[in-house]
Amino acid sequence: MPKAAAEEHEIAGHTVRLSSPDKICFPSRGYTKRDVFDYYLAVGDGILRALRDRPTTLQRFPDGIDGEMFFQKRIPTRGVPPWVQTAKINFPSGRTADELCPADLAHVAWAAQMGTIVFHPWPVRAAAADNPDELRIDLDPHAGTGFGDVVATAGVIREVLAELGFTGYPKTSGGRGVHVYVRIAPQWSFVQVRRAAIALAREVERRSPDRITTAWWKEERGEKVFLDFNQMARDRTIACAYSLRATARATVSTPVTWDELTEVEPDDFDLRTVPARFAKIGDPHAGIDDVAHDITPLLEWVERDEKAGQGDMPYPPDHPKMPGEPPRVQPSKMNKANWTSAD
Repeated sequence: MPKAAAEEHEIAGHTVRLSSPDKICFPSRGYTKRDVFDYYLAVGDGILRALRDRPTTLQRFPDGIDGEMFFQKRIPTRGVPPWVQTAKINFPSGRTADELCPADLAHVAWAAQMGTIVFHPWPVRAAAADNPDELRIDLDPHAGTGFGDVVATAGVIREVLAELGFTGYPKTSGGRGVHVYVRIAPQWSFVQVRRAAIALAREVERRSPDRITTAWWKEERGEKVFLDFNQMARDRTIACAYSLRATARATVSTPVTWDELTEVEPDDFDLRTVPARFAKIGDPHAGIDDVAHDITPLLEWVERDEKAGQGDMPYPPDHPKMPGEPPRVQPSKMNKANWTSAD
């Protein structure tokens, strides 16, 4: 069979070329590059709500999900359309990069043309790239737990957020997890927002300690749902709302209402089902930008926890040692030589 010819599409006032549209991206389902491209156009308003003006890391699979994968944090200096916008971000190492910063749907389509399956935006906007405007709560099922346990944990998070006067927006992760997003005013640093996330997670853990944990080390988690506070550390990203995931079924990280969350299963949402759902009900996260919450109450919880002896938690292993961070040592391997916290 002859190779399908390249196509040109007019999107948001730009011409986007789609080459090799019949290339297989999801072998077990037979979904092609054109299917991926068309999917992102179909959920355009939703994914732009998640990506607009956000520096975005691209998880690319040029030969489909069974081929080579890499994360692209720097946009190439050659072969990029002149209208493609970027934003400079700062890594924990002090290095910088110019990442894709979608301004319209053409940017998303161009990334799909480049073999992008998963979009990983930073929790910031380009105008304030060091100040998160999105508090992300990542619910990760650990050994012995499943999606039902994660949903129950999300219910506890909803209760705590309601007591704070915060509105949380849940979505499936595209796997067995759940993410809850809260828009916040972009006036705090990554360090402050991460500490706020830790304080929130600890409060949720206190409400249900038998099934929820904030333990960073896997050996300490047991059969509980882990609240991954380090997803708020600089340069940690989560697949955004409406992003495909690199799974055999081509699942989608899908926004849902709180009521829906207790009724759905992760496999309900994929490349074929989500566009029809979006066309029928719209975006459950449509109101997410209507308010930006003040996290001062969470920062007060940080101070409360510190007075009770609960300070900072370990950072991810690729981060430099941070002031006040406890020893970044697996508990079972601790000894007197590595007990001292950083100054």
